[in-house]
Amino acid sequence: MSNFVTVRVPARLHLGFLDLNGDAGRRFGSVGLPLSEPETVVTLSRSGETIVEGSESVRAGEHLSTLCRHLGIRGQHHLVIEQSIPSHAGLGSGTQIAVAVASALRTLHNLPLDVAGDATLLERGGRSGIGIASFEDGGVIVDAGKDERGGPPPVVARLPFPEEWRVILILDHAGHGLHGEAEVAAFRSLPPFPTAGSGEICRRVLMGIMPALVERDLAAFGAAVTAIQMLIGSHFAPAQGGVFTSKRVEMVAHRLNKAGAVGIGQSSWGPTGFAFAPSHDAALKFVGAVQKITVEDGLQIKIVKGRNSGAKISSTGLGLVGS
Repeated sequence: MSNFVTVRVPARLHLGFLDLNGDAGRRFGSVGLPLSEPETVVTLSRSGETIVEGSESVRAGEHLSTLCRHLGIRGQHHLVIEQSIPSHAGLGSGTQIAVAVASALRTLHNLPLDVAGDATLLERGGRSGIGIASFEDGGVIVDAGKDERGGPPPVVARLPFPEEWRVILILDHAGHGLHGEAEVAAFRSLPPFPTAGSGEICRRVLMGIMPALVERDLAAFGAAVTAIQMLIGSHFAPAQGGVFTSKRVEMVAHRLNKAGAVGIGQSSWGPTGFAFAPSHDAALKFVGAVQKITVEDGLQIKIVKGRNSGAKISSTGLGLVGS
């Protein structure tokens, strides 16, 4: 029996949808990348009464209660959210807190993990499968979207992200992306995505992003990402106020591009923006070129790595049980 379980799950970049309409039988489809940071970290232990502490405690507590009912667990627990991915920032915080709590509970009670099933139960992964897939392993992930049967989108490709490359995150803590009912309403209000646009995105993934990763060609990778982002961002512009949700993030992204960074865009509904650099030293140089305006605008820049591993689960009784 383990006394407590700690689960660390990564934030993820959502680089774009493949087919928003689903004319070919599968809707959405995504390409994305888990990150070295930020992370959501939860610790769960048995307790005489149920206590939930830390940021996202309300949502985490609801997940814990739902899962206990579903799994027939009647004991009480102490759940601590040690760290949390910023909410409504486009980094997958909702899915990650859900799968973190679920995997912690199952591990604590010596039950087999069911990441996809628990995510469905907790109403996560309704459009993108990247967050669920990044629990199991890292790298640049491509999922094939949802069909009429429902369930999490299947992963059809997963390629390592070069260790020397860096991701530059542009964080606007004063804003937030669309979520909840506002997100649902936005999807309903938008016109159908052009079939030709979906074809172009799929071409950019298959003939741009994927070979660029194999050949470690950052310029080609960045060109494909930017092209996808402009197609997606232009479609969502009426709902989010432009290609980027945050004008300040958009300005910094373009300044980073001018300084030499590639693959600029916005993760999901934002407001978090991103760009890519060939190395940590190059990333520092690019960030230095925009440091003054980011400080003046109250933005935060972080240089992080892509993550080529999944969630980490540790337990006092079982040792390392996840990788």
